[in-house]
Amino acid sequence: MVTLAIDIGGTAVKYGLIDDTGSIIERHETPTEAHLGGPHILELVCSLVVSFKEKAELKGVAISSAGMVDPVKGEIFYAGPQIPNYAGTQFKKVIEERFNLPCEIENDVNCAGLAESISGAGKGSSLSLCLTIGTGIGGCLIQGGQIFHGSSYSACEVGYIPLPNGAFQDIASTTALVKTVAEATGDDVSDWNGRRVFTEARSGNDICRSAISQLVKNLALGIASICYVVNPEVVILGGGIMAQEDYLRPELEAMLKEVLVSSIAEKTRLAFARHQNDAGMLGAYYHFMSKLEEK
Repeated sequence: MVTLAIDIGGTAVKYGLIDDTGSIIERHETPTEAHLGGPHILELVCSLVVSFKEKAELKGVAISSAGMVDPVKGEIFYAGPQIPNYAGTQFKKVIEERFNLPCEIENDVNCAGLAESISGAGKGSSLSLCLTIGTGIGGCLIQGGQIFHGSSYSACEVGYIPLPNGAFQDIASTTALVKTVAEATGDDVSDWNGRRVFTEARSGNDICRSAISQLVKNLALGIASICYVVNPEVVILGGGIMAQEDYLRPELEAMLKEVLVSSIAEKTRLAFARHQNDAGMLGAYYHFMSKLEEK
């Protein structure tokens, strides 16, 4: 038997089959069309279940999703305006009743963190903090292979941490980096993206190099704030720009040594995510399997 894993993002829905060894044996992708809202996404997911149920013996459906997720009820309880009418979407109830298959859903950043802690950059660690740096900044704390949810499933919403110059995600995300460069060059924001910023920086563009240095400083401040509270063994960084590890690692490690006391800095390992685009699907699968074991 295989598990259908579905990773719902604001731009694309990644999906595929995962066997009992945790190997992805089939993967696909389709546009989310988030502007069509929650009901559309729910029906899209149901259509995927229909198509895979016809060609494989499914153990169940494992979902990773953007938005705040109640993993017990199996529904979305908060989502930004990018996905209208998403809050209240009851994936678990609908799928289990319609298809008679077990279904579990978890937040996408939590899934990515779970995947990295179990079989990725944080494998073997007792306490890992995973941050995804992109349009905003998402966070996840994994202890002993379990997601720390907090009292109302809203733990590690680190993007909202207030720092001296603004919220963490407003000053340390890829969005912030691109905005800084565009303002400094007088260009339109649409002329830039993270990849171009790093390409230009490697070619000696001082504006881009300065913007990246400022980003690193802000990232270090945010990471340090979290480390002082939770004392993770490893901090795992994911998101598109984190593919620039060779550029970012030395700068970020140096800055973390400045903002963390030595007793913590020396015992906090910095790692870069390994699973990339598969993290959401794998994390959803791990979460699904842990729920089956509990039952």
